[in-house]
Amino acid sequence: MKIPLRINFLNIPPSDAIESEIRKRAEKLDQFYEHMMHCEVTVDVPGKHKKQGRLYDIRIDLTVPGAEIAISRVHRNEDVYAVIRDAFEAAIRKLQDKVRCRRGDVKLHEAPLHGRVTKLHEDGHGFIETPDGNEFYFHRENVAHPDFDQIGIGVEVRFLAEPGSEGLQAKRVSAGRHHLPHMPE
Repeated sequence: MKIPLRINFLNIPPSDAIESEIRKRAEKLDQFYEHMMHCEVTVDVPGKHKKQGRLYDIRIDLTVPGAEIAISRVHRNEDVYAVIRDAFEAAIRKLQDKVRCRRGDVKLHEAPLHGRVTKLHEDGHGFIETPDGNEFYFHRENVAHPDFDQIGIGVEVRFLAEPGSEGLQAKRVSAGRHHLPHMPE
């Protein structure tokens, strides 16, 4: 690594083999993201008085321009190397997210639509109408909050739209205090 790597051992004696594995994996992090400013890895065995299965805690603290990234992986596993691998893989995923954000490559989530329940049927489906007059089918399984049985006609809802085999469908329907554009009564 270009920046000194700090490795701490808590409740476990220092190990050259574990330190070597951490250094190898930290080197890959540095190659993946060269703007890293600081990396500290802590290996801990909390509650080492327990007799069955060690609980390894690997914590990785990274500092990159504009952000601090902390990864903590705790596993009941006799293989500390598997826990180290998992922690560093999680760190790479976090760094990938950071790189995507810096490039503006962030996944945009679709904006929820607003509407009012206009029809409900006893067999567990209904319809929502949006202010622009579109009608969306929904099934009881698509209701996130509250339960389908607690939704009534005229209730304002928020939902995500998706095309269905027979028209527009609503998914993740939720009722509550939503500010709807003016809708005709």
